[in-house]
Amino acid sequence: MRDHIVLTCEHAGNAIPRAYAPLFRGARRVLDSHQAYDIGAMEAARTLARLWHTELQWSRVSRLLVDLNRSLHHRALFSPRIARLDRDARAAIIRRHYRPFRTAVAARVARIVRSGSRVVHVSVHSFTPVLGGVKRSADIGLLYDPSRAAERRFCTTWQRALRGARPDLRVRRNYPYRGRADGFTTHLRRMFAADAYLGVELELNQRLARAAGARDFRTVLEVIARTLTGSMD
Repeated sequence: MRDHIVLTCEHAGNAIPRAYAPLFRGARRVLDSHQAYDIGAMEAARTLARLWHTELQWSRVSRLLVDLNRSLHHRALFSPRIARLDRDARAAIIRRHYRPFRTAVAARVARIVRSGSRVVHVSVHSFTPVLGGVKRSADIGLLYDPSRAAERRFCTTWQRALRGARPDLRVRRNYPYRGRADGFTTHLRRMFAADAYLGVELELNQRLARAAGARDFRTVLEVIARTLTGSMD
């Protein structure tokens, strides 16, 4: 079965639509922080899309409006500024900004699966180097569901290839989050069989994007791209 990459970036931007701008007045510092979007993720996703010659599906809307990587029932779907709106206002945000993205990605996955190919979905994210005073001990994280054997094998192979290509990079699996936690890939796993869909969240330490050596960040992305396609062979 041929593998087909689906590339997404749920937290690519920090934009707040004009209709909701008054709710974020005076919040520029927060909107420019990792609380609003995944710093460096869009740059990484665009580079990977070019290297993999694949379409990138992404959202420019901040997760402080609505978090596209959360289920509708999740308590962090809306930030406190949005959660205080009435039910109709929140439903409008879901209808305009949440469902279109998730529906489009799911439809694309379904088309590829119907064509007879297996989907390798790479959802690109980034994480802050320090959270709650605790330093994160990874440069790259590969998040997956350990109960799905194909995902486990794929991420183990990819981790090994990354370590071989760049021994200086700390590559960990299911870190700094668990791959089975609430997320878009978790949702898609319920829709598609394990032999048809592999969902991997690629987590990049924001240190890589923020470091002075931007050229090295591009080199890291090239290694990520090369080792993933090698893992698909």
